[in-house]
Amino acid sequence: MSSANSAPTAVLVINAGSSSLKYQLIDVWTGATLGSGLVEKIGEPTGRATHRVNDEKYVTDITCANHEAAFAVALGAFETHGPSLSDHPLLAVGHRVVHGGTRYSAPALITDELVAAVTELIPLAPLHNPPNLQGIAVARAAFPGVPQVAVFDTAFHQTMPPHAYTYAIPSAWREQHKVRRYGFHGTSHAYVSRKAAEFLGKAPQDVNVIVLHVGNGASASAVKAGVCIDTSMGMTPLEGLVMGTRPGDLDPGLAAYMASTGLSAQEYDRALNKESGLKALAGSNDYRDIENAIERGDQDARLALDVAAYRLRKYLGAYTFALGHVDAVVFTAGAGENDPILRERVISGLEAQGLILDLQANGVRSGEPRRISTPDSPVAVLVIPTEEELEIAKQAAAVVRGT
Repeated sequence: MSSANSAPTAVLVINAGSSSLKYQLIDVWTGATLGSGLVEKIGEPTGRATHRVNDEKYVTDITCANHEAAFAVALGAFETHGPSLSDHPLLAVGHRVVHGGTRYSAPALITDELVAAVTELIPLAPLHNPPNLQGIAVARAAFPGVPQVAVFDTAFHQTMPPHAYTYAIPSAWREQHKVRRYGFHGTSHAYVSRKAAEFLGKAPQDVNVIVLHVGNGASASAVKAGVCIDTSMGMTPLEGLVMGTRPGDLDPGLAAYMASTGLSAQEYDRALNKESGLKALAGSNDYRDIENAIERGDQDARLALDVAAYRLRKYLGAYTFALGHVDAVVFTAGAGENDPILRERVISGLEAQGLILDLQANGVRSGEPRRISTPDSPVAVLVIPTEEELEIAKQAAAVVRGT
């Protein structure tokens, strides 16, 4: 039940993808996850719904024609398996929205005006904003009396100075078509950089942090005194680090060259989003598969790890100079939190730059924030699990309580 004078403390977090609906019910008073789930393969003949509560997992084969049907499945799972939403009245519904452009540098109450603005931004995030909007539509219909809040992936990076976000391209591109660096994974970078300062016993404004968010999607950020001054992803999530199925940094001339071979714009876009990165180099977008293949002597897998680790080191070096002084380097997200081999490949040999890895600490598996550098390392190397859903819930609650 709710705490603090019986006021509602539960926030339902919604992350709607093109063919999936991820949800989590969080008590923002305690930070506890009350229930969570995932509806997959929306629009396909057969799908699957997974609901978790009290360390129990319930998996059901389902068919969902659209996000409205998927949302009904999620609400049904709460009623069938718990916790009942009637026992946890909602303070808010928090929505992950990928692209907020330059207009939204903070979470915002969802209104018809906000929906129109996010719709206008679809050309900048054609794979992400449409399903985000569908999630908003079905949640507003299901909970008409509950405040709904949009939390933007791009918001944390809106503090970048012009010299960091501006591309050296024709002014018409920049002004008419809004081409610039926006950055993504902002919710994760905000949460992790703040937690890094807390781990070090300092205020965010007293710490410079480099965050390496390494999952299937991957991005780096330079956070100076609690404020993002640069990030690796650009106008789209394709720029920057090598990712599971995305290449990261490329020669811009590649697009024209591949067009000259007969490749269409659609084929080019799909290849870079779905068929590149680790998958293109090693046949898998999973670091665990790649490292197992390396043990078997697979040279393609070895090259994939070399390329990914080298790109991480390049950004680590670039952001060290951009910040001028670094207090901590933080690994987070799937591979960042769970892959000691990757972390060692990135950090080893950087002792002269003040990063001294503790190999024993690096090898420890834990779901808790931890230091993996030696006590005398001038720069702390940390592993901090990201909690994007919790961050969305807290930001949504703050918006509602501030209104």
